[in-house]
Amino acid sequence: MRKRQIFLITGWTVLTVVFLLIPSSTPRLIFAVLTALTALVAIFVSNRKERLGETVNTQLEKTERVSFPIDSLFEATIDSMHEGLLVVDRDMRVVASNPVAYRLFGTTPRVVNQQRLTELTRNPEIYKAFLDALRGVERSSVKVDTVGPERLVFELRVTPLPSENGSGPNGALGVFIDITRTEHLESVRQEFLSNVSHELRTPLTSILAFVETLETGALEDPESSRRFLSIIRKNASRMHGLVDELLELTAIEGGNVRLRVAEVELRPLVDESIASLAAKADAQGIRIHNQVPEHIKVYADARRLERMLMNLIDNGIKFNKPSGQVTIKHESGSRDRIIVEDNGDGIPQHHLERLFERFYRVDRARSSDNMGGTGLGLAIVKHLALLHGGEVTVASELEKGTSFTIHLPHPREE
Repeated sequence: MRKRQIFLITGWTVLTVVFLLIPSSTPRLIFAVLTALTALVAIFVSNRKERLGETVNTQLEKTERVSFPIDSLFEATIDSMHEGLLVVDRDMRVVASNPVAYRLFGTTPRVVNQQRLTELTRNPEIYKAFLDALRGVERSSVKVDTVGPERLVFELRVTPLPSENGSGPNGALGVFIDITRTEHLESVRQEFLSNVSHELRTPLTSILAFVETLETGALEDPESSRRFLSIIRKNASRMHGLVDELLELTAIEGGNVRLRVAEVELRPLVDESIASLAAKADAQGIRIHNQVPEHIKVYADARRLERMLMNLIDNGIKFNKPSGQVTIKHESGSRDRIIVEDNGDGIPQHHLERLFERFYRVDRARSSDNMGGTGLGLAIVKHLALLHGGEVTVASELEKGTSFTIHLPHPREE
């Protein structure tokens, strides 16, 4: 029992004895009972506080026992970083690194650590950044390109590590931040803007030229004016088509297009697509054959599937031989396959991988300037196929023709 408890019991006992000397028995009895109850409550509260204090101390002791060593915590932190870490001493010798740095330099921990920086890399930008840091100059960032199986781009930030005696940097810490994807996206953005500018500039230049010609007196010649207006209309239509396809492609890629997938009879849909392009095919002497069997049904958004078919058939018309042909077929299997093939000149194999990119053309001479396309048709087909949960593939052989296949999945069994 604690001293505080003993003091309380003794004090209340003395008071009780004093009140027991009072002549009246009833007040003495009441006070005695209250005094005893108060003492018991005080003892209970005091014991509860002591037990609570012991519990807290026990928990603190447990917390101290399970704390992590600083060295292990630091090592786990740098090993889990997404950035490459490299620490060099005053002699430019690597004293610490992490797994990302090993992959960056294409080597192992045993080779990296204790090796001089000049032995690890010949990149002058990396060496200069660390050298400046050892001289006390902290540079904001340096862009570093690596040469290897794949091109990687890093942003390098090097910080001087001060010595304890204040005599200058005792080493330097470099952090390599991977910006390869960011650089790629920026390159795609610039290429996209360049392509859009080119596609719009060509018809705009033509429109302005013929408008100026009309303004300088060609209006007086009805035959010439009609011809110029026809050219202006054609170029304006090209610009309108380009803007429409850009907006549609942006909506598809942004997830703003909602499909209404249902059972669609394929042959009538192919007939409608052929009818829409019949005049264009006749003008070039191209024959289009619908070889899809009767009553074949696929699961797709009818309007979007018609758009894919029209883009592929139109492509087969534009890049075909004189008096060539385009054939549409269907094959069944684990997925429905809709095949659009032509007997044109074919496409070299090294172009096939990039064929579905925006504005990509196999032959710049056969551009939209002559063929009337926007360079976005195949990109739209690709993204609409993906939106259906399928894909589009291409196969081609020079001098024999090209075949595009839309793969559509069957409906899921409920």
